[in-house]
Amino acid sequence: MQQQRISGVKIAMVYIGTVVGAGFATGQEVLQFFVAFGASGLWGILLSTVLFVGYGVLIMRLGLAMAAESHQEILPRLGGKLFQSAMDVLIMVSLFAALTAMLAGTGALFAQQFGMPAVLGNALMGVVTVLTVCKGLRGVIGAISAVVPFLLASVIAIGVFSLLAEPVAVSVTPPMEGRGLMGNWLWAAVLYGSYNILMSAAVLAPLGTAAGDRQTILRGGALGGIGLGAAALMIFLAITANPESAGFEVPMLHLAGQVTPLAGMLFSVVLLAEVYTTAVGSLYGFSARLQRSGQHTRLIVGTAGAAFLASLLGFSNLVRYLYPLQGYGGLVFLVALLVVRRPRQ
Repeated sequence: MQQQRISGVKIAMVYIGTVVGAGFATGQEVLQFFVAFGASGLWGILLSTVLFVGYGVLIMRLGLAMAAESHQEILPRLGGKLFQSAMDVLIMVSLFAALTAMLAGTGALFAQQFGMPAVLGNALMGVVTVLTVCKGLRGVIGAISAVVPFLLASVIAIGVFSLLAEPVAVSVTPPMEGRGLMGNWLWAAVLYGSYNILMSAAVLAPLGTAAGDRQTILRGGALGGIGLGAAALMIFLAITANPESAGFEVPMLHLAGQVTPLAGMLFSVVLLAEVYTTAVGSLYGFSARLQRSGQHTRLIVGTAGAAFLASLLGFSNLVRYLYPLQGYGGLVFLVALLVVRRPRQ
């Protein structure tokens, strides 16, 4: 499959867009993985940023070396057949979990912002995502590149307004007590980076092929990782300055509504668009792996249906328990990548 080469900026946009879906953009991920640990969460954000940059570049360079069309091509570099099979299953499960969270996040937004049944939002996002995936990687790149700048601008604007209204004091007691499966800020940061990188691998590997050279990959990976860290920092400061937002399924939507009702409505539209792009990225990575099975459409529709059922568990519960479990599994993937390191060309 021939792919038109893309720029480092577009790589960064796709990388950011793959990660900042329902969990990140709503504020739930930053709340659960960083804000819950108070000032120590700042160190967690720094560590996760380093992981995003380093592993993002590494996966894309492996993809370039292997001319990858999906994550499957890079797995033989990491271990034997048993390990390859285990990692393949783990990545596919992660993509399924990410899709599930996107559907649940849409439902939470529908309920909180529009007063509509959450199940309606879950179902609509599932249908639109399935219909879009057939456009392939170019469609995914175009959609994500268009939405991510608006999301980043919205997050920064909401954060600035929130901080002007309520100056932040990161030494305050964390606004939440439950920390799910994360015992301390270090583990939380590692697990956060781990599950996001594991899920992103399905898109990053073919992105490396599309980039075409190592310098473009380096620029894209660095810009993407730093952009993710900067956005997480802004969300962290905004929620910490307004701890009452921690009680909402969609904390950033609550903060946007505190600026003006119109801001809340506009952010909900941007958020829906970003959740959509991440859902599409997850389903694209899943479908790229399944294309060779000869049952592409049937399996994609079935997967979307199963993700819809799983999304009924609730958004915050998925972020608190499912994501850390993915992170523990992803640690094996990160260790294997670290051993292999970047390929020589």
